[in-house]
Amino acid sequence: MFLHTSRLQFEAKPDRPDAHYARKLQELIGGAYGEMTVTMQYLFQGWNCRMEGKYKDLIMDVATEEIGHVEMIATMVARLLENAPADVTAQAVADDPVIAAVIGGMDPQQAIVSGGGPTLSDSNGVPWNGRFIVASGNLMADFRANVAAEAQGRLQTARLYNMTDDTGVRDMLKFNLARDTAHQNMWLAAIEELQEDGLEGPISPSALFDEEYAEHAGTIWHNSDGRAGAEGGWASGTAPDGVHEFSYVMEPEPLGGKASAPKPDPLLYATSPANLGLIEKAIRKLT
Repeated sequence: MFLHTSRLQFEAKPDRPDAHYARKLQELIGGAYGEMTVTMQYLFQGWNCRMEGKYKDLIMDVATEEIGHVEMIATMVARLLENAPADVTAQAVADDPVIAAVIGGMDPQQAIVSGGGPTLSDSNGVPWNGRFIVASGNLMADFRANVAAEAQGRLQTARLYNMTDDTGVRDMLKFNLARDTAHQNMWLAAIEELQEDGLEGPISPSALFDEEYAEHAGTIWHNSDGRAGAEGGWASGTAPDGVHEFSYVMEPEPLGGKASAPKPDPLLYATSPANLGLIEKAIRKLT
């Protein structure tokens, strides 16, 4: 079960209303890398975890924290929308608060649907989607996805930090930046510990190595116009898994035959050479 307290994890009080910025901040609620995504990602990873102990406890700890982040940012959005916009002079805007909100930069759904509050959507008003989350049951694969999610979230938070001079908003975002730093380091440490505990290797999943075509497990194919890829550490030497050897194939050749689709089912009416003359025959029958 979950228990809720009305106190926020960190304060969320802007200096002044700002409907335009409230719309931008929606990205940290319902965007692909927003707080709703990491909340549900970690919750489902925890619920999918088949191993009791430190890893499951860690996942559930941070998942529950992220619920609080959703509420914290949602509260900030609602406070940014308070009485906004307040300084519009056009008569049409003065006569219609919805138009005023839109012209002031507010997401119209914040005025029409949620009554001046946040919505579960991104900064363009696109609803949050459960397909954003990664919860595979493989902790190595999931923890790597978590590092990426926290990195993208911190990147967007940093950009939003530079889009406002509101000290109250910036104060909250400084906290968010710090938590994203902590969570990136946390997942990186958990990845190392999974390997130290012998639960997972650097390649996910740690299986089917004897089934895959080993001669292709270390080659990097040069498939673009750029030539500098071969200068990287992935072009030669031992791979991070300690087993495979890197090599860079500068002139790769295709290993398969020509791509061609099989003949279509005639009842699907796909255009193909088999259709030649069929239209004329059909017309002659009708006439």
